[in-house]
Amino acid sequence: MRTPLLIKALLLAGASLLTPSLTTASELDQLKFITESYPPYNFKSDGELKGIAVDLLLAATKKSSASLTAKKIQLFPWPRAYKMATLGPNIVLFSTTRTDEREQRFNWVGPIAPTRIILLAKKSDSIIIKSATDINKYKVGAIPNDIGDQLIKKIGVKSSTITHIAKAESLAKMLAVGRIKLWAYEENVARWFIKQAGLDNNDFESVYTLKESDLYYAFSKDIDEEVQAALQKSIDEVKASGEFDTIKANYL
Repeated sequence: MRTPLLIKALLLAGASLLTPSLTTASELDQLKFITESYPPYNFKSDGELKGIAVDLLLAATKKSSASLTAKKIQLFPWPRAYKMATLGPNIVLFSTTRTDEREQRFNWVGPIAPTRIILLAKKSDSIIIKSATDINKYKVGAIPNDIGDQLIKKIGVKSSTITHIAKAESLAKMLAVGRIKLWAYEENVARWFIKQAGLDNNDFESVYTLKESDLYYAFSKDIDEEVQAALQKSIDEVKASGEFDTIKANYL
């Protein structure tokens, strides 16, 4: 008579090992997920937050039994979002390019996708860039504290050369009319905004690669490592299942 009870107990114990911890799910739900307009990775369309990074995050938190929805993710201009993430508490910022300069500021979960930060110019300007010295000949547009801004400063581009604007849409239009000659930004995102502005992407070209890296979810340093590990595990599972390929295909 005891054997069925023992088997049942063993089955329940095994199931508990496979089911995400309710405590971890609760802790994930206490985090504040913030992002910026950075399509096709994260952006608002018709009032709904979507994108590759958003959909991956929602699929992963669902596997962790957390109750995150797109409506709970907050959208901010990048300078404000970046500052919030460095200060905490319980902040997760995405999509964030992982660099040596940022490495110790955050803890990292991902990657989300590869990324290429470039200098974009109008083809008709026939600009050739070989070094920072060449960049200093031109007016460069960048978003404050964005990876493009940080990279051009790192290689010695003068502050007087950089025009800081908080919105990518504005920089796309400024590049088109010649108010800036170069735009330091992520290539896919820049071309998305160029298209949204009604401009022809064939009129623009990458003239210099600043960095090739990966996009991540950046956790403020106060967040427990077990919570990060749980989300990392779920992201890995989403990718292994093939679901992430479907997510990417929806946007690229």
